Amino acid sequence: MWQKKWLINEQGWLAEARHCPSPFFNQRPEGEPVSLLVVHGISLPPGQFGGPHIDELFTGKLDPQAHPYFAEIAHLQVSAHCLIRRDGEVVQYVGFLDRAWHAGRSQFDGRENCNDFAIGIELEGTDEGGYTEAQYQQLALVTLALQQQYPVITAERITGHSDIAPGRKTDPGPSFDWDRYRQLLQS
Repeated sequence: MWQKKWLINEQGWLAEARHCPSPFFNQRPEGEPVSLLVVHGISLPPGQFGGPHIDELFTGKLDPQAHPYFAEIAHLQVSAHCLIRRDGEVVQYVGFLDRAWHAGRSQFDGRENCNDFAIGIELEGTDEGGYTEAQYQQLALVTLALQQQYPVITAERITGHSDIAPGRKTDPGPSFDWDRYRQLLQS
């Protein structure tokens, strides 16, 4: 795999990740344990990779005039816990102990407001365009670190954004290879 192991510090941050703190988070409800991992997909502008725009969106610094699409989304206050870029770089925006704003209106296993109990990881990609091997490797390693920290995140408690917000969200899309990801978790 990409690297041997990710370590999560006491504040809920991956020590080896690039830290890009977002203002868009709050505390989880008191007594609410982390019990779900949500996989997302994102590209900004849509279908384009690289550049600073995802960081800018998640930190409230996206210039609405930099691209026509940005005028529609620059006002949003959204974040994820982590982003895994196409080259495998892991960027962390919100500590795992806190509530990132990634799921929106959502439901899992009969419970609403998944942000309260979920960790959100974005993959730089598109629903139809696929993801890189480096991303699968890093996603598996981050997942294993999370499962060590939060043993309740079993295979049954890992899902896609489209599964918790059907009809509203489509990511990570049909191009995400769930079998490949699960295989890496077993190796």
